[in-house]
Amino acid sequence: MEIALALLAGAFVGAVLGFIGAGGAMLTVPILIYLFNFTPVHATTAALLVVFLAAAFGLIPKLKSGDVQIKIALSIWSLGLITNLGGAILAKQLSDSFIVTGFAIILTLAGLSMLRAPLQNKDEKKIPLIVLVPISLVIGSMTGIFGIGGGFLAIPVLVIFFHTPQIKAAGTSLFIIAINCLTSLIGHQSLWREIDWKIPILISISAITISIFGSHHSSKVPTAILRKAFAYLLFAIAIFSITETWFIS
Repeated sequence: MEIALALLAGAFVGAVLGFIGAGGAMLTVPILIYLFNFTPVHATTAALLVVFLAAAFGLIPKLKSGDVQIKIALSIWSLGLITNLGGAILAKQLSDSFIVTGFAIILTLAGLSMLRAPLQNKDEKKIPLIVLVPISLVIGSMTGIFGIGGGFLAIPVLVIFFHTPQIKAAGTSLFIIAINCLTSLIGHQSLWREIDWKIPILISISAITISIFGSHHSSKVPTAILRKAFAYLLFAIAIFSITETWFIS
């Protein structure tokens, strides 16, 4: 039953990453906490492996089709290295309630970003350094502390403010997620021995398979409907997490 549940959970995570291009860790972390009894700090660490692998394999068809802005992704990753690795060190000192509460707030913000109105096609604009630096630092800190790749922030910034086509923004987001999660996973190295990796690996295998499929077929699916449904799911998870942490535990 545990194996079947892990594979099913991984399929769900992979579908979200493949079709939307963000949100994998937002599902993986609560899945590990509430279905498999991981502590918050162990869940955020294990989620980094799951999301890195799923995003990396889902990225392959995006690279082949040219739907990845490699320079922007590498810039965001490199500028956010300080907060990414610093957040990984800080996470080990934070309480479970702080991590869960912060995670719930991020889920809510991510859900709101998913509900934004669709935009008309406009000419792409170059991202100025004065905008790129703070975005990179915020994404890096979210990855380091909460195990989130930052795709939910990168996609709306690219689409809304710089008119990047949705499919290209999703591909760039997958690249950012993959390299950010790998970097933070290395930063969490001191916690590796404390984690039972069987469940995360099973989730990864399933997530990779579905992520590749979703990435190949994302252009054929009405993503607006998927994003709205995913937004409401994030709201529900956020409410449940806060209730479980502050009113039930």
